[in-house]
Amino acid sequence: MKCDVLILGGGAAGLMCAITAAKRQQNVVVIEKSNKVGKKILMSGGGRCNFTNLIVDAEHFISNNPKFCKSALKRFMPEDFIKMIEEHGIEYEEKKHRQLFCVNSSKDILNMLLLECSSLGVKIHTDCEVSSIKKIGINELKERYEATLHLSSGNRVVNTKSLVVATGALSIPTLGGSGFGYELAKQLNLPLVTRQASLVPFMFNDNVKNLCEELSGLSVNVVVTANKKQFEESMLFTHRGLSGPAILQISNYWKPGDSININLLPEIDVASVLLNKKRGGQKITLKRILSPLLPKALLFQLEELWWSNLKDLNLSEISDSSLRSIGNQFNKWSLKPSSTEGYRTAEVTLGGIDTSVINSKTMEIKNYPGLFFIGEVVDVTGHLGGYNFQWAWASGFSAGQFA
Repeated sequence: MKCDVLILGGGAAGLMCAITAAKRQQNVVVIEKSNKVGKKILMSGGGRCNFTNLIVDAEHFISNNPKFCKSALKRFMPEDFIKMIEEHGIEYEEKKHRQLFCVNSSKDILNMLLLECSSLGVKIHTDCEVSSIKKIGINELKERYEATLHLSSGNRVVNTKSLVVATGALSIPTLGGSGFGYELAKQLNLPLVTRQASLVPFMFNDNVKNLCEELSGLSVNVVVTANKKQFEESMLFTHRGLSGPAILQISNYWKPGDSININLLPEIDVASVLLNKKRGGQKITLKRILSPLLPKALLFQLEELWWSNLKDLNLSEISDSSLRSIGNQFNKWSLKPSSTEGYRTAEVTLGGIDTSVINSKTMEIKNYPGLFFIGEVVDVTGHLGGYNFQWAWASGFSAGQFA
């Protein structure tokens, strides 16, 4: 079997690459190891797919080379994808932080991509594993790579001019994530940037775990900080630890052993408020003062944690230093996660194929003509909010123009 472009992986990046290459009259084959393509698209955004963001620039991405993503992001911008979905009559809406979601279902996005592929003659094979990849030539007019595929009907050898690796990464393996792209990179002696689970909840071993269990399901708006980065978003207590947008965002910048700082009341200098109330002579407990500011259940847990021996005292009976210390805890609650929940629930994988060996315009490996890496497998990771999908669309489009 021969083709012009063989794409390994039927996710967002792979399907966009297939469409783009097929529009150039290339004979395109997509193989997917799962039983269906686009599983991650279907589950994203709570089933409504946060498919892009209206404001996309390099500062929303993490990479050893922060400028690498700029070329692809300029070649295929959010308005290009918006035009595409509008042509298919897909309804969408803008939510906070300029995030765009489907009004109806993530299925609308996947169905659009599959319709485009079908109309352009792209062949898609599911339940298909790659047994081996071999370089067989360098002439751009002939096949340069040989892939041995394992299908339910048996093994098949495919020769192709261009091989595109869009296999995703390690995050959420139940949706098709794997380390295949990294293994191929090692086989070809391509450098890798250290990988870790990212956009992922934190777990705790100490009394914080018990507190989180007690408050499971409760959400509060916070500012969370780690390694000089901060995000103001909602934070969710879970039976395992902490999650929610603020936590997922900061996980991109957290390393094992680091602490995070949580400001539970970012609009208020709590220590100053407590000291001023005391000087005003008010006979009132700490809990009474703070009860309008935070959920009752959270305040009860913090009282037990921070001032249980003072809870029956009025402010006038508590020393200034104690009030200052308690107040500062609200504005800088320092916690040390024991770990993250890992790849099982991580939305993305941080790190990947080192961009130093990739042409930023074409996504082609510099010393391997006809070999392309796109999407999550590359060392480009977006913030929460549609950025990782935009990277998938943009990198897939860029490769598709040259593969």
